[in-house]
Amino acid sequence: MAVKNSFTTSSLLHLSSSSGLSLINKSFMCSTPIKNRYSTKSTTNTSFGINGSSRYRPISVQAMASSFGSRLEENVKKTVAENPVVVYSKTWCSYSSEVKSLFKKLGAQPMVIELDELGPQGPQLQKLLERLTGQHTVPNVFIGGKHIGGCTDTVKLYHKGELEPLLSEANAKSTQS
Repeated sequence: MAVKNSFTTSSLLHLSSSSGLSLINKSFMCSTPIKNRYSTKSTTNTSFGINGSSRYRPISVQAMASSFGSRLEENVKKTVAENPVVVYSKTWCSYSSEVKSLFKKLGAQPMVIELDELGPQGPQLQKLLERLTGQHTVPNVFIGGKHIGGCTDTVKLYHKGELEPLLSEANAKSTQS
């Protein structure tokens, strides 16, 4: 006996040559059950394909979402590897401001990525960073390709005299400091 389960997703990846990746709100049915995040019951609906036929299954958005997630992860890893200092930040966060000011004081010019200015990608990027680092807050600091932590961790390294050597090793200090 075949049971057809489905779920609805509200995001669909859209590729645009001029703007890169963006998300479009759409409703698609998939052939995989998921649990309603507010209930312990599984959400199941009959999935219909072309012209109401159950012979054809709708496209899987899961594969598209995981492809988007893996590209986002590759992009984060590349950014962290190619820049001596990377700070994932939010413009309104006082802890992020403190870290950015400290780097400026030390003569380092970090690559700053403001998550709150990225639209729908911001929260997705923050979730990815949490998965990669275990840290769900900003700032999320990387030096020399290594995750340092947040504001408290960065300031502790500075007070212990360990931050400047890390910056020097990563060639992150400008010559005019």
